[in-house]
This record gives sequence, structure tokens and C-alpha cells, in this order.
Amino acid sequence: MNKISFLLMFFLCVPLILLSSEVPATEVRAVWLTTNYGLDWPRNRTSREVQQRELILILDSLKRHNLNTVLFQVRARGEVFYRSKIEPMSSLVVSAGGRSSFDPLAFVVEECHKRGLECHAWIVTYPLGSDKHVRSLGSASVNRKHPTLTKRFQGEWFLDPGNPRTDDYLLSIVQEIVTHYDVDGIHFDYIRYPDNRGRFPDDGMYRLYGKGKSRADWRRDNITRFVFKAYDWIKQEKPWVQVSSAPLGRYRALGSNGHGWTAMETVYQDAGRWMQAGKHDALYPMMYYKDQLFYPFVDDWMANGNNRIVVPGLGVYQMIELGWSLQDILNQVDYTRRKQVHGQAYFRAGNLLSDIKGILSSITPYYRYPAKLPPMTWLSDTIPDPPADLRAERDPCGLFWLSWKPAEENRRVTYNVYRSESDDFNRDQGEHLLAAGLREPFFAFQAADDDKAYYYFVTVSDSFHNESEVSAPAFFYHSRTIK
Repeated sequence: MNKISFLLMFFLCVPLILLSSEVPATEVRAVWLTTNYGLDWPRNRTSREVQQRELILILDSLKRHNLNTVLFQVRARGEVFYRSKIEPMSSLVVSAGGRSSFDPLAFVVEECHKRGLECHAWIVTYPLGSDKHVRSLGSASVNRKHPTLTKRFQGEWFLDPGNPRTDDYLLSIVQEIVTHYDVDGIHFDYIRYPDNRGRFPDDGMYRLYGKGKSRADWRRDNITRFVFKAYDWIKQEKPWVQVSSAPLGRYRALGSNGHGWTAMETVYQDAGRWMQAGKHDALYPMMYYKDQLFYPFVDDWMANGNNRIVVPGLGVYQMIELGWSLQDILNQVDYTRRKQVHGQAYFRAGNLLSDIKGILSSITPYYRYPAKLPPMTWLSDTIPDPPADLRAERDPCGLFWLSWKPAEENRRVTYNVYRSESDDFNRDQGEHLLAAGLREPFFAFQAADDDKAYYYFVTVSDSFHNESEVSAPAFFYHSRTIK
């Protein structure tokens, strides 16, 4: 066989290899849905209804492509996308008479849950924006209300991590969100110092609170102090709310790799320590690099993950900004699957859904079945009871319905639906999963009249994603003439 024939056969076989590969039944498939500058949403400011329709179109597309986690940006730079008594609503949200006519976070949580998607509240932590932006917020800005908490650096404003009162301010925002919204997670972004090579103006605070530590250790401890406070409060209030963050993609320098731009050394973000200390449930590191600046650092995050959830963030936008090829991203998806990392997150939703260089259509085979979310067994390992009284029937319109007895009233649970030609199947194989993350005790779909017979099963997952055993099966022939 000559070289050209071999290469032709290889590339013809690649899709077949991909389509025959096993799809995991448990995997995080996340996107960052960016509201800052209206990058992903809102793109239109004509009416509340138009902005809601925009969100619905995004969520419908994510659901259709079997993604399962939305990191929704609820706080940008000193302004928010929910009804807050602490910070002003973003001017991007359509208002009526000076007051927002709807609550984006309440809306997106409800719509995510309708579709079996998780919604995590994404908080930009310390940055407050430019002089112009801060002025635009007027007397409602934190700069005006709490000026001692803020510092100006290189034309931008930041909350000062070295001031312990900054912790209290940020914690009040976390408390407002967790208390009033049924979010599935709190996700911290920019939970670090600016990339300033040590020049951030915190001499006064260092003299007050440094207590003999090096400046670098003191800064790392400042960020860590807030992380610990936030985690402990959230777990006391709603222990199932996943706490995560998006650190820089390279945790620390590895040999000759990563010097000059790492989480721990450059911006004082010791995210591995947070995982090891049990003060984080998940990390979504921003791994917007490739080749040897990607693969070894994935391994390093996993090594420091304390058996918690690690989901590398993939830089789809780099196909525009740096001219990456489609294959660069697909190689990273392949690597995370091969290494049994807990999933993938894409920055950002608009880049993915606009199918840059064919990325959305190319990952469709990877996500051809739904996926459950990894259990947070360090929070709870109690296995719920399986659902009872599973029934299967086809209605007069040809829609196939499964229904079952709901879990105990007031329990925060989801349901997963399986189908198999045998009553003995492997729940770890995605091909058996018909639906995941259902919030209601029923599921309907259009089933083919193909004279095939299937066993159907349902499981219940608690708020920590611990999954029950399967229910007693329902057996059904998919034929209009055979019942």
C-alpha cells in the first residue's frame, strides 16, 4: 500500500473509529454563558420577551447537543444579572421605569431545570472595571459605597483581596444568590490578583496583616481565606450547591513549561490547595493553550484534584484569536476522555454554538447520548431508593410515555431514563441512557414503529448526584399492532 492510499484509508476510518468508541454515561459537559459586554447574551435590548427568547434558543441548542451544565455569568464587573440589594443590575438588561422588568438568573435557572441542565452562578470576583465603567454605575457602585475596599491598578479597579472586609462584601453577594435562587453551583472566576508581577498597590494592607509572611504567601493566603469562608457558608446553607472556580490553566510551573504565567506563582491562586483542603468541589481550569502547554497541565490538575471534579476549560475562541485548527480542540477532547478526566467545558457558548470551523458538528458524535453528572460523594454517599411503579404506554398521537411514582415530596432530585434490549445492562455505557437530569416523574419521546422490544428503567439521583439502583423494568414492543 503506498503512502497516499494509507493516509486516505486512515482519514476515511477516523469517523468510524470515533462513532464506535464508547461514550461515557457520566461526564460534565459545560459551557460558560458570558453576559459581560453581552458577548453571548443579551445581544438585543428591545424587550424582555426578545431577551428571554434569546436565552431559550441558547438553552435549547445546548440541550439538543447533550450538554448538561451552564455556567451563567451573574456578576460581571461590579454589576449583576439578578435582582440584588447590593449591586446594580447590568444596563444590558431591558428595564422599565428604571427597574429591571425581569430577573435573568431566576429565568435561566427555571429554563435550565426544565431541560435537565444544571445552572451554576458564575461570579467575576475581584475586578470592577475601568474608570468609565465605574462612573457609569454611579452611587450604586461598590467604589462609591465602600471605597476602602477598592484599589485602582493600571487603569482598572479591583476589590482588594488583602482587606479582610472584602471577604465580607463578596460573601454577602454569595449569600444573596444562594439564599434566593435554586442554583446548582457557585462558580468563581478571576478569583486572583491581576497579572501584575507583584506590583498591585497593597503595601498598606501588607504592613497591617502580613505578619512576617512573604508577599507572595500572604497574597495566596488572602485568596484562600475567602475561598474557605465562602465554601463553609455555602455548605452550611445548602450543602448540595457545588463550589468551583476557573483558575488559570497552568497550576504551577512544570520543568521548563509554564514559567511566567501560572495560577500559583503569577496571580497567587493556589487552587490545588483548595481541592486538597476540601474547600472546593470542582475546578474548571482555563486551559486555553495547546500541545505541551495543555497535556502535562491536565495531568497535574488531576494529580492535585483530591478525587474531586476536574473539568478542563477548552478555548474554542482560540480558533479565531490564534488561528487554532479544529483538530487542536478535538485532540484535547480525546485526551480528556482517554485520561478519564471528568468532562469538558467550552469557552464560550457563542463560539461553540456558532460552529466555528465546524466545532459543534464535530463534537456531536462525542455527545451523541446524554450524560449524568459525577457524584459528589465527599459531601454525601447515601444512595437514594429507586423509583417505583414505572409505566410505559403510547398515546393516541404516537408519543411514547414513561411515568413513575415521584420521590418523596420536597426532595430535590432528578431522574435518569435507560433503555436496553436486555434486562441486564451496563449503566456506565452512554448508549443506554435516554435522558438525564429530569425534574419531573415522566418522560415522553417519539418512538419508531420498528417492531423492536425494549426494557425501560428509571433511576433517581439526589442533589449530590448519587444515583439509585434501577427501578423494576417496563417492557414494551414498539409496534402499533403488537402490545
